[in-house]
Amino acid sequence: MCTDRPGRTRHVVVIGGGIAGLAAAHRLLADGVRVTLLEAGPRLGGKLYAGELAGASVDLGAESVLARRPEALALARAVGLGDALQPPATATAQLWTRGALRPMPRGHVMGVPGDLAPLAASGVLSAEGLARAEAERTLPPAEIGEDVAVGEYVAARLGREVVDRLVEPLLGGVYAGDAYRISMRAAVPQLYEAARTHALLGDGVRALQHQAQSRPAGPVFAGIDGGIGRLPLAVAEACRSAGARIATATPVREVLRTAEGWRVVAGAEVIEADGVIVATPAGPAARLLDELVPAAAAELRGVEYASMALVTMAFRRSDLPASITGSGASGFLVPPVDGRTIKASTFSSNKWGWAASDPGLFLLRTSVGRYADETELEREDGELVEVSLTDLGEAVGLAARPVASTVTRWDGGLPQYPVGHLGRVARIRTAVAALPGLAVCGALYDGVGIPACIASAEKAADAVIVSLGAGSVPLAQTTDRYTGQ
Repeated sequence: MCTDRPGRTRHVVVIGGGIAGLAAAHRLLADGVRVTLLEAGPRLGGKLYAGELAGASVDLGAESVLARRPEALALARAVGLGDALQPPATATAQLWTRGALRPMPRGHVMGVPGDLAPLAASGVLSAEGLARAEAERTLPPAEIGEDVAVGEYVAARLGREVVDRLVEPLLGGVYAGDAYRISMRAAVPQLYEAARTHALLGDGVRALQHQAQSRPAGPVFAGIDGGIGRLPLAVAEACRSAGARIATATPVREVLRTAEGWRVVAGAEVIEADGVIVATPAGPAARLLDELVPAAAAELRGVEYASMALVTMAFRRSDLPASITGSGASGFLVPPVDGRTIKASTFSSNKWGWAASDPGLFLLRTSVGRYADETELEREDGELVEVSLTDLGEAVGLAARPVASTVTRWDGGLPQYPVGHLGRVARIRTAVAALPGLAVCGALYDGVGIPACIASAEKAADAVIVSLGAGSVPLAQTTDRYTGQ
């Protein structure tokens, strides 16, 4: 129980009701802290968003979690969703590149190949591109330094084709970013370490693959029956059951330091608290911290975001070609260099068993929009559906019309991790830590994946608990133990 004197339970306000804010609240409640969670928008969950289309459950945001990290699975089990966790029914992905659908070559780490034989067999690279990748063996070792852009380093070692046709679509699928700007140390830390400790990048990738083979077997990703969007709703319900007050449509106007602790102003309401966790994107966080921690606010204002849209469609299964329904593929990625509108398509009814519960219906979605390449997002929703259908027609021969469709826009949805991002995060946290009882968390700090966001939230909650004198949760439980997103 987190108390400072007999009979008084400490109170923490969490600002932001995405998965990070909810996970922070859940962690605080487990230690006996009283929690008030305030979300500015009309719903909880952030980019985890459960919806319905043509009578079927759909994810209108993130659809899976990395199962090789423990945080998301542990939280799902803690809130009663353990039995609903399930691996993808298929993990066979493709690349739509160089005019054809091609198998995703095995033996890579975020698109960086360790074995060129599967890459050659896939047809993803040209003969010139393969020769350039093979030529790494003739290159002298490269000094990687404190940080480097993924695309810049991989192109120097293996050639631009590896970056443009493999790394870009895979990394872009996570960050909607530009591989030539994204920090290797922040976004793919295991690859950074491999590059730092091996003379040849290919040797480093093979070493990582050897390490992976020694881990217990299991799926790389996991979903939830009915959609990953169920997770934040279940966490919110568990928090309410534990006594938390959760309010939506309640934007916070001001956070003030007082002699007794903290004062949070939300509309006409003034809330006194012992601690505050800011679990919002960079812009709102900077506004709230401007007077309190100007150094952190200045750093937060430098964080850039990418926007994207998800086009979710339902088709009559009988109207679709076998290239979709009979392919056994989970979908395909599209390298930006090929100049298509969509950057990926997920065959949801192939990928998730729960999405195939109606045998006559097939769910499919596409994504549109990348960092600094968001012109297509200016189109109306109906136009995004049409351009998606056009690209799907060229890629898989789709000629059918959907029986229902919806477009979900994530404006400024994905923080970018450029070279130097880890230094920025460290400076933000150092500045914030100077005020006991204050912490920050979310997708912009330790990774954009769901497990990374939860780990960031638990780290923030632990810091606040320790600063309040509870000391019952070890602050050393941080994301430093893990790699990846």
